[in-house]
Amino acid sequence: MSAKDGDNHGPCKRLNLYRRVFACLLGFLILILLVILIIWLVLRPSKPKFLLEDASVSQFDLSDPNFLSTTVQVTISSRNPNDRIGIYYDRLDVFANYNGQRITDATSLPPGYQGHDDVTVWSPYVHGAAFPLASYLADAVHQDQAAGLLLLYIKIDGRLRWKVGTWISGHYHIHVNCPAFFTVDAAKGQFKFQKVSSCSVDV
Repeated sequence: MSAKDGDNHGPCKRLNLYRRVFACLLGFLILILLVILIIWLVLRPSKPKFLLEDASVSQFDLSDPNFLSTTVQVTISSRNPNDRIGIYYDRLDVFANYNGQRITDATSLPPGYQGHDDVTVWSPYVHGAAFPLASYLADAVHQDQAAGLLLLYIKIDGRLRWKVGTWISGHYHIHVNCPAFFTVDAAKGQFKFQKVSSCSVDV
């Protein structure tokens, strides 16, 4: 064998070694991803359960021309129903909605982690100063107050992540919708929350 053949043999060995190392690393990475996928499919996280525990209306004033000012304090609880999966709430914004129209600014809830079967309770205020209403919605407000019954929806928009062991997922959007029923004494301007209500949750 010539010296030239020996010089070519060394780089070929190194190239083959690099290929084997790369193939091993790639195979290991695929194996890890496969294990994570299997764990994810077996555990299959359940959506968190939200309840509207209480709501108190301290302001619900309609002024001309059709501007609504609203202040509501709500108490909302969330339970993680999963036995082996934790939840990171990275962003949660809560606001009030009337007949399909948002009537308050969003209030941000503190981010946090919710462990297995843990319960978290928040009691934020949501405010809306002079939100313009369509004329038909202003008429609906007058009709509801005259009838002595008001239905608002407390909504939450945000982002969460799932935690399985040491693995943490990417972000998922969460949307929560909670009906809030009130009886209204228009003469006294009093609103009485009727009952605890379960919320629909989309993730």
